[in-house]
Amino acid sequence: MMELIYRFLVLASLYQFVASDYQGDALFAMKTLLKVPDSQLKDWNQNQVDPCTWTSVLCDENKRVTTVTLSFVASSGTLSPKIGVLKYLTVLSLPGNNLTGNIPEEFGNLSSLTQLSLENNNLGGVIPNSLGSLTKLQILILSQNNLSGSIPESISNISSLNNVQLAFNHLSGQIPDRLFKIAKYNFTGNNLNCDSNISNPCASSIPDSGGSNNSKIGIIIGTIGGIIGLFLIGLLAFFLKGKKKGYRREVFVDVAGEDDRRIAFGQLKRFLWRELQLATDNFSEKNVLGQGGFGKVYKGVLGDNTKIAVKRLTDYESPGGETAFLREVEMISVAVHRNLLRLIGFCTTPSERLLVYPFMQNLSVAYRLREIKPGEMVLDWPTRKRVALGTARGLEYLHEHCNPKIIHRDVKAANVLLDEDFEAVVGDFGLAKLVDVRKTSVTTQVRGTMGHIAPEYLSTGKSSERTDVFGYGIMLLELVTGQRAIDLSRLEEEDDVLLLDHVKKLEREKRLDAIVDRNLNTNYDSHEVEMMIKVALLCTQASPEDRPTMSEVVRMLEGEGLAERWEEWQQVEVNRRHEYERLQRRFDWGEDSIYNQDAIELSGGR
Repeated sequence: MMELIYRFLVLASLYQFVASDYQGDALFAMKTLLKVPDSQLKDWNQNQVDPCTWTSVLCDENKRVTTVTLSFVASSGTLSPKIGVLKYLTVLSLPGNNLTGNIPEEFGNLSSLTQLSLENNNLGGVIPNSLGSLTKLQILILSQNNLSGSIPESISNISSLNNVQLAFNHLSGQIPDRLFKIAKYNFTGNNLNCDSNISNPCASSIPDSGGSNNSKIGIIIGTIGGIIGLFLIGLLAFFLKGKKKGYRREVFVDVAGEDDRRIAFGQLKRFLWRELQLATDNFSEKNVLGQGGFGKVYKGVLGDNTKIAVKRLTDYESPGGETAFLREVEMISVAVHRNLLRLIGFCTTPSERLLVYPFMQNLSVAYRLREIKPGEMVLDWPTRKRVALGTARGLEYLHEHCNPKIIHRDVKAANVLLDEDFEAVVGDFGLAKLVDVRKTSVTTQVRGTMGHIAPEYLSTGKSSERTDVFGYGIMLLELVTGQRAIDLSRLEEEDDVLLLDHVKKLEREKRLDAIVDRNLNTNYDSHEVEMMIKVALLCTQASPEDRPTMSEVVRMLEGEGLAERWEEWQQVEVNRRHEYERLQRRFDWGEDSIYNQDAIELSGGR
């Protein structure tokens, strides 16, 4: 009986392998023809059979690719006809990639497709008649291309179609009458028979916002991936938006009866608005310590000379603002540990929410690693070891001793503060979440910092304690190297923009001296550095199940169990690498392998 069960599981796994294999081939062929720069989509690995872990790719529970969203990632290129084999693909969004060539007829084989977005490219030729076979298609966006010819009559036969955007092409001829009856359409900027009479305007009365909400969400998910170029564009856009919009004009009024008595948090001190206003010198810009998604943090001094840090939430009444306030107060009030930031008190008025913390004299680990001023002390190696262990203990407490447990979701050097004794204090719970252990932790919005986000969280939206472990591993690498998680300056010498890839490469080459922060000179223990790198690499394994828990991390940093775990990991890595090499030699498929191989041959590896 057990043998039958085993065979069943093997066959099921083999089926998943085959599905992932041809999907990976198709996606990698698409990346190649898109001419995506080598610095982007680095995890699209031709030798990795499961594309469901790749950036900008989403799959269903059966490992079938359902969504591919790549915006502004290619400088040129064409569309691959091999994408037509993805029978379960529902969303294909490739806007703004300067694509040339034609839309392949094979796109008509995407039988599950509900959204096709190819706007803002240089695609030419005609709209394929085969697109009329997409019976589930709801959104078709081909605007701002060089498409010519007429609109196929077959497209008007798609009963599910509710949004067609074909504006600013070189289309001509007659528009099928049925397309004027769908909810949203736009044919402007062509030589078509619209606007000739008032009954057939070139655009529907419902304004087009550039695609449905699903389109926007798809593009956002694609943008969050590990695409370094997109990351820079996103940062620039955010900066420009921030400058344009700015924060709410800061008006200071000492309001009588200011307390909102619906909020009460036990023994925490309730500060008066005037008290914090005076402490921060009217919230002066010169006292700004930092700025985050929900507000600014100001340095302040109370009447008794106690130094504080005041977090002033902006737009708290907007979606997420009030939630952020309640979340942070609730979690910090129940999480009390020497390595966690302590909340002193809070202040509420009808228009304000403020949180008060002790001032961390030595600021953050990130500041001490990369932003210190001339004459300030560099973090020595014993202090870095103490920071690593203290941070691990703080996260262990959040994960294993809080009820409900807490996932931080943005572990990085910038969020680890240093007190007057340079002890690590984990702060900024603005992105954390309380977790009911009886429920799966799934979020609708990926939060965190690029370069620190675990791959499974980025691709699936599922966060767990192991996503924090991944971020912690990256923070260890920051401690050892002094470098940022993403550093574009490495492009000048190598392709490893991500710190994790950079360290892995140097570790394989046994170049320890090239890994360690130059600010340490030679004042470090090579054995201890090597140990910390090993812990970091164990924490940043691709599979969350393979990563240690934070309690295991604490024990390894204290010298218990690391050797055995590292030896086991190395053996798995060696076997995996050998297996990949063996399969590659055995199945060296040609360009059209996914079309010429029969099912039994597809069961092998690439």
